[in-house]
Amino acid sequence: MCGFAAIIETADARVDERALRAMTDAVRHRGPDDEGYFVRDGVGFGFRRLAILDLTPSAHQPMRSLDGRYTLVFNGEIFNYIELREELSGLGSRFQSTGDTEVLLRAFEAWGPACVQKFNGMWAFLIHDSRTGTVTGARDRFGVKPLYYYQDRHRVLFGSEIKAIRASGYYRDTTNWRTAARYFLFRELDGSDETFFADIKQVPAGHLFELDRRGTLTFHRFWRLSDRREQPVTDAPARFRDLFEDAVRLRLRSDVPVGVTLSGGLDSTAVICAAARLKGQASNHRPVPTLAFSFNVRDFDESRFLADTIAQTHADIRSVSTDPVELWGYLDRVLRFHDEPVHSLTAVAGFRIMELAARSGVKVVLGGQGADETLAGYAVYFPNTWYSLLASSQYRELWSELNAHTRVHGGSPYRQAAVEVKRYLKRMAAEYRLYRWLATRKKTRSLLGHPWFGADLGRHLLPLDDSPIDLTLRGTLLRSVECVPLPLYLRVEDRNSMAQSIEARLPFMDYRLVSFAFELPPNWKMRGPWNKFILREAMKGRIPESVRTRPDKMGFPVPSARWFRQELSDMVQDTVRSKHVAERGIYDVRRVIADANRHRRGEIDASIDLFQVLQFERWLSVCAEPVQTAGN
Repeated sequence: MCGFAAIIETADARVDERALRAMTDAVRHRGPDDEGYFVRDGVGFGFRRLAILDLTPSAHQPMRSLDGRYTLVFNGEIFNYIELREELSGLGSRFQSTGDTEVLLRAFEAWGPACVQKFNGMWAFLIHDSRTGTVTGARDRFGVKPLYYYQDRHRVLFGSEIKAIRASGYYRDTTNWRTAARYFLFRELDGSDETFFADIKQVPAGHLFELDRRGTLTFHRFWRLSDRREQPVTDAPARFRDLFEDAVRLRLRSDVPVGVTLSGGLDSTAVICAAARLKGQASNHRPVPTLAFSFNVRDFDESRFLADTIAQTHADIRSVSTDPVELWGYLDRVLRFHDEPVHSLTAVAGFRIMELAARSGVKVVLGGQGADETLAGYAVYFPNTWYSLLASSQYRELWSELNAHTRVHGGSPYRQAAVEVKRYLKRMAAEYRLYRWLATRKKTRSLLGHPWFGADLGRHLLPLDDSPIDLTLRGTLLRSVECVPLPLYLRVEDRNSMAQSIEARLPFMDYRLVSFAFELPPNWKMRGPWNKFILREAMKGRIPESVRTRPDKMGFPVPSARWFRQELSDMVQDTVRSKHVAERGIYDVRRVIADANRHRRGEIDASIDLFQVLQFERWLSVCAEPVQTAGN
């Protein structure tokens, strides 16, 4: 929806308005429709608006309460704002606008920080209280909307993106090598509150915080997914279907055009079919074409599934087709908007899709992000399901699941059973301190002896955490939502869309739907050969059967392995043999070059590792370019 920046002086200094404007200008792409500023008592708020609800000046930010006590900057949407407005009106609140920003402000007046428990949406906000001098802020339950901060001895800086803080003139760019090491050695991005910039952190998802006059930041977690407990549910598919339909209905609320990103997969198909159905009901069942945006690459043909979905929804689909050289040429631009590395060229493909949506006049898009991590959509979750059955002594059910899975996906149920028994025994051994010490010692040696990187890189991650990991399906899904990979994918969705001044809305991230999913037994997520079983059952008769029953998964993939052998091969060689790589001091250059050659010959697939190195070198180059600051 928007972008904001803030400077809070904690040493009785005046806010440098020039610095505040530079920070706010750095995120102008998040809000090209309006801007506003508030400076008072050592507090400065800057705001850029993307007008989605209430397009009039009444929704201008920063927004102040009628008595002048509170001042708000807010990025995101409160999707249930109409219902909350009615509730607040019954309590005596008066409104001067029709959008959700004033609803948030009045909710804070009425209920204080506890108001966040009533919100169904995605948000990051700051509220200054002129009586106490405190600043209260919050980030939504899953961190769909971003909020970063940096603190020194004199002030605290906030920004919707890292670039806002970098543009302040108060921060000197410094690489966080602990984050870089996790990226290279564990392939992990956005797994903690740290970023690739030293001392710039994210406000954790699902947290409130208060900043007092002295600069003390106090965080409080207001929501935990782990609090959801499994419970019996009658007619789970019908309950899921009702929640999902309502999540889509709320996210169709907009005063500007709404489109959908569409692959041939289950999640985005469910979203567009629900949107088409709801639009048809609102228009007396006349077909209302929905603009859909997709990405085409010949290696992953989903045209049959897309055709079936278009036939059912009457969608107007527009697709991006690109060659690998052109797509790679977008990487620097993508990195500038993201401020940090991305996971693969799939993120660049997503950027192109949002670019197409913007050219088509759309300002809001619905997408299927979040379903895989909450409903168990990845193939890697099948072993966690089998482990869960083994750990709970459900041997007959385990054997039945293994047989059903291998009949469709191939493999041997005997071999897979042996793998799970071995994994279970290792997890049981991890309860003993000696075993954990030996395992951690082995992992440390492996970390420091990585064939592509010097030992100094691995030392940034020492000592390693030896806590036993919960390998059950529930435990794995919790980590997927809260740590890796969902926070990364939410970041990719937000930056790609906001780079084009588009708001991305994600029905599968409705907290009611996620809560319900985590209250279901595991067999409603994984059953036999099927992932996301509850979604498949709930969508019977509502999406094309070809999509509902397809056992494979693609998304918006790109064939990086082939491209690095063919069209992008020269670029790979030029980079790994470059002076910058040789002098970086973190690579075993001879090994990197040797494996790049082996990849080109088709002897190995090193595409993931190669992308990491290639992208990191581009990121360092992009971030070495000075951001426009108050001092430039």
